[in-house]
Amino acid sequence: MNSVSLPARSAAGNFCGHCGEAYDGGDGPPSDVHHRCGERLTMEPPRYCAACGRRMKVQVTPLGWTAECSRHGVHAS
Repeated sequence: MNSVSLPARSAAGNFCGHCGEAYDGGDGPPSDVHHRCGERLTMEPPRYCAACGRRMKVQVTPLGWTAECSRHGVHAS
């Protein structure tokens, strides 16, 4: 299991972890929309895989969360 918390944009991905939309390039979030997504991801788990943009299966527990992508595996807090 990979125990890495995903930011809005991971180094391996080109998709937003909150809304699943593709980034248009650059080192940081390219728009105000994705800036707000990044703020939301500080308080809640990612819903979309940052590597492929697919919707993930997310389970939230009192101790943290796990998010599973069918292609890229499990990420946890």
